[in-house]
Amino acid sequence: MSRHILLVDDDALMRRSLSYNLEQAGFHVASAANAEDALALARQEPPDLVLLDIGLPGMDGLDAVKRFKDSFHIPVIFVTARRRNLDEVLGLELGADDYIAKPFDVDVLVAHIKAVLRRLENIPNSPQPAAPIKVGDLILDPSAHTVRLGSKGIELSPKEFNLLHALALEPNRVRSVDELLSIVWGAEYAGQPQVVYVHIRWLREKLESDPEHPTLILTVRGVGYKLVGGQ
Repeated sequence: MSRHILLVDDDALMRRSLSYNLEQAGFHVASAANAEDALALARQEPPDLVLLDIGLPGMDGLDAVKRFKDSFHIPVIFVTARRRNLDEVLGLELGADDYIAKPFDVDVLVAHIKAVLRRLENIPNSPQPAAPIKVGDLILDPSAHTVRLGSKGIELSPKEFNLLHALALEPNRVRSVDELLSIVWGAEYAGQPQVVYVHIRWLREKLESDPEHPTLILTVRGVGYKLVGGQ
């Protein structure tokens, strides 16, 4: 099974080219343009390693590395154009496992990734499996990748499951279409809201007793969607 890498960089060209090269090297890659979306992606599908830029919009990499370490206990490599020694030292003190400056050779980066993953293979304390999420009669188990509604098992595609998971993580909170696109499909799907619309419709067909009048996945006009308890 290929290792899952989460790439966090606000440069779209960098994300595309590096994602391609890492996939060619045998990794499974997800990407995000900012730390907030990356943390949401990590909750959705915990990566084996994070490649994290420091200079990000919103929460910067120095703040984000602590969040990744505290919440997910996963290795982080800083990949950044900022070369100040203070950044490097502070990043490593905050918990980063390695540091590589742009521009870099992809083969060198891959070697760094493999070295960090090898170092951690013998560490016995792995993260605990994610606990099932209960929203009303709906039970979603991220570890088993199963969904039940009452006593009925619901078969979902991987993207349907990930979309439902994103909504279930914070029930009753409205998530915008752009937010769901970034969390479930990645930053490269920005501007393609129809992907969300179609998958919401499919989820409703599987979960709602009357998909035309949903009571579980609600539309908040002009804002987005929310998952509520009850059916």
